[in-house]
Amino acid sequence: MTEDSGRERTLHQRILGDIEGRIVSGEWPPGHRLPFEMELAAQYGCSRMTVNKVMTQLAKSGLIERRRKSGSFVTQPQAQSAVLEITDIEAEVRSLNLAYGFRLMKRALRKAGEEELRLIDVAEGAPLLALSCVHMAGPRPFCREERLISLAAVPEAETADFTATPPGQWLIGQVPWSAAEHRIRAVNAGADMAAALAIAKGAACLVVERRTWSGQGAVTQVCLTYPGDSHTLMARFTPASQ
Repeated sequence: MTEDSGRERTLHQRILGDIEGRIVSGEWPPGHRLPFEMELAAQYGCSRMTVNKVMTQLAKSGLIERRRKSGSFVTQPQAQSAVLEITDIEAEVRSLNLAYGFRLMKRALRKAGEEELRLIDVAEGAPLLALSCVHMAGPRPFCREERLISLAAVPEAETADFTATPPGQWLIGQVPWSAAEHRIRAVNAGADMAAALAIAKGAACLVVERRTWSGQGAVTQVCLTYPGDSHTLMARFTPASQ
């Protein structure tokens, strides 16, 4: 390896590390336009070809999107959830190398009426705790959570501090579940949902509804709504035995 090729490799690694660090740290958030290749070449005192190789590598790894005549932009990270698993939202966010945050928006006690009976498998008049939350990924809303908890199955939920711990995390640690049901659908964001997720009214959203049961009956029903352009669902299958 010649001295020039060794210097090029070292510069390549340095430029790559600098740009990756700014993206992962949030200094350059999704949508941020990176400096043009000529600007970076001048900044690092290297050839434009070296910078081009770095940008190609960043694009292949999914960190940036290259747009003809417009430049290169930081991509919106895509989260993946397993369809048949109960995932930890904080873990999903941290897997994207983004800071996790959580806000409890509403909390109310209610008795199961006609509307609630369509959502959760409890008797009419059963005591429920209704919660509405927003989970954050860095500065952006990640998903909105709307949840009903059966106080007959989990009476401790009535006094739990859900401003400190997200209800999903709390329930996983508190109540072992024996069965779960998922339903997945797509919706367009209404005004309230658009405001909660900081997206345009009418934007496509992915909705995952889940119900869980334990030995005491229904535990919870939750509706998780994600911006449709930043979330995918994943499932792995094996062939059925013949």
